[in-house]
Amino acid sequence: MTPHLYLLTGASRGMGLALAQQLLTAPHTLVCISRTESAELAQQARQTGATLLQWRHDLADSRTLVARLQQWLTAQRDTPWRSATLINNAGMIPSISPLSQADADGLARALRVGLEAPMLLTAAFLHATEGWAVERKVLNISSGLGRRPMASQAAYCAAKAGMDHFSRCVALEEALKTGGAKICALAPGVIDTDMQLQLRSADAEAFPDRDRFAQLKSGGQLTTPDEAARQLLACLARPDFGAHPVADVRD
Repeated sequence: MTPHLYLLTGASRGMGLALAQQLLTAPHTLVCISRTESAELAQQARQTGATLLQWRHDLADSRTLVARLQQWLTAQRDTPWRSATLINNAGMIPSISPLSQADADGLARALRVGLEAPMLLTAAFLHATEGWAVERKVLNISSGLGRRPMASQAAYCAAKAGMDHFSRCVALEEALKTGGAKICALAPGVIDTDMQLQLRSADAEAFPDRDRFAQLKSGGQLTTPDEAARQLLACLARPDFGAHPVADVRD
């Protein structure tokens, strides 16, 4: 089998961990970029024979990662990959409050992780792999909150809206190239992760929608990380991936 190459951010927990677990099959190569390494993933890689690289990096300072990524990808140019895929999954919610009460450092960090890092990594990936005679894809994990507003979620909504729109722009650019990459900002639905727990645990006065998120949990309406990862990877594998640069798995 010809190996696929996957690069994945935010792989240490939640849906990112589920994505990594489902991608770790021989003979493929998975590069995980997270603040912490996962012993669980390392053990799985040994058992399956997949190649796993875990790069410890804080995506709030992604500029220092770009050179490393470009250098590593350049060294892979002659590897007979079947495809090369970047999955921008990492994101974060700062302290939940109206923007007028927001912490400046938290806002800046959320925007760096949720928007700046995906843009910089996408740019580096596309530049380093341009000219590769393989299928190239960028999967941006977006959110319904990038497409509708919510009080006390300005930073997260703005980051995901920005992700959606830069995906549209890149899709136009790559469509002009021979063998251009396919890109899609894909919303995965509502998933039972630590982020959902953060929303359910917020101060009701600071977060008017808290009870709605609590009801999603109590009503069994949350998708498990494993199922969400399966749905996302099924979309990634579709022959028409990228036909719509902004999409939702529920459509």
